[in-house]
Amino acid sequence: MINPTAHLLRDDGVIPNHPTYPLLHYPSAVDLAGRDPASAFEILFNRNDWSNSWRNGVYPFPHYHAAAHEVLGVFSGSARIQLGGSSGVIAEVQPGDVVAIPAGVGHENLGSSNRFGVVGAYPPGQNPDIQRGEPIEQNWVREAIEKVPRPKTDPVYGTNGPMLLLWK
Repeated sequence: MINPTAHLLRDDGVIPNHPTYPLLHYPSAVDLAGRDPASAFEILFNRNDWSNSWRNGVYPFPHYHAAAHEVLGVFSGSARIQLGGSSGVIAEVQPGDVVAIPAGVGHENLGSSNRFGVVGAYPPGQNPDIQRGEPIEQNWVREAIEKVPRPKTDPVYGTNGPMLLLWK
């Protein structure tokens, strides 16, 4: 089992971040082989009850989801991702990496290779919204973020994964 790197990110005044759940980066968590490496993430996430998956990249502007936790699996290329807003951390992500993003945690693509691709997915019943840290959001997002239920499974390791210990 790969232990993820955990980052508990603080509200920076624009991006609220999650008050108690750390961002998790699982480096080289998935061995990618075959003609369709993205399908390895789709199968893994679905098996661990993270669904509603999609294939694309990461937006090149800071944003977060107030209504959903999100997991990203890198299936091709590489990128520098700003996590947690301007005072957060920058992760260099490569194929096989998984990033679990709690509701409220900002993310932004700072630069990527031409072939950068991720599979994204969400816990059951959660649908992503796009928030950009606008002042109008400040009145309701913090409460909404805290109400997003904790997932029942880790997107990589299922019912026995480190997320369940780290997201209390």
